[in-house]
Amino acid sequence: MFDKLKQLKRLKDFEDSLSKERLEKEIDGTKVVINGKTEIISISLNSELSKEKQEEVLKECINNVSRDAKMIMAKKAQEITGMGF
Repeated sequence: MFDKLKQLKRLKDFEDSLSKERLEKEIDGTKVVINGKTEIISISLNSELSKEKQEEVLKECINNVSRDAKMIMAKKAQEITGMGF
C-alpha cells in the first residue's frame, strides 16, 4: 500500500514539475509559449504577416515547441523511473 502511495506522490511531483516548465518558440515574430504538459500559455502573432503566412508559422511554432515539450517529458520520466526512452 505504501508503495502505491509513493508512486502516486512521484506521479504528482512529475506532473507539477511539467506544469512549471515553460517552453517557447518564435518564428518570424510569431511566438508560442507552452508548459511541459503541452498546454498553451500564450500566442503572439505578427500582424505584418499575411493570414496564410501567420497560419503556416503558427502551425510550425506549435509543432516545434510541442516536440520540445515531449522531449522534456521523456527526460523527466526517465529521471523518475530510471528507464530510458
